[in-house]
Amino acid sequence: MKFFPTFFLILSSAVLFSACDKTETFDDRWKLDNEAQFAAVVANPEYTKINSQSGNGFIMYKVIRSGEGATPYFTDRVKVLYTGWYKNVWSKPDSYTDDKGQFIQNKYVFDSTQNNNIPRTFSVSGVVDGFSTALQHMRVGDKWEVWIPWKLGYGETASGSIKAYSTLVFEIELVDIVK
Repeated sequence: MKFFPTFFLILSSAVLFSACDKTETFDDRWKLDNEAQFAAVVANPEYTKINSQSGNGFIMYKVIRSGEGATPYFTDRVKVLYTGWYKNVWSKPDSYTDDKGQFIQNKYVFDSTQNNNIPRTFSVSGVVDGFSTALQHMRVGDKWEVWIPWKLGYGETASGSIKAYSTLVFEIELVDIVK
């Protein structure tokens, strides 16, 4: 009978020590920083919430310019002007000089039509959930700033230059619905 309490104590100690062995990784810090930045936008009254049809969360948006055209469906093809970006350190400005005197470009533009100002054509269903959600609520002529949490962006895996768990920001202008 004395064996059981001793065995239980040893087993409990092993579980306790293995739980304490968890070290924070870069991904953990990145995820928490990105979630904190998205939470700050959620708390900002300038932004409006839209739930995703997938049920996986919501995006936040701010109207830059209102349009008066039609709204696309999930199955439609659209022409869009956009710029997508994120920051390496959300608490810092877009660019800054660090304590070693090095210029740091903190805002990273990962995709944009800005260089040639030619709209891209694609299916509303062919983009990440957050971008698709925004498009399905926009009218032709609308221009929005859209914040997408990592769950409605590229999720837990990296995509090209976009790190896993990244909060994404897009400036989106819905130019036309392709007939």
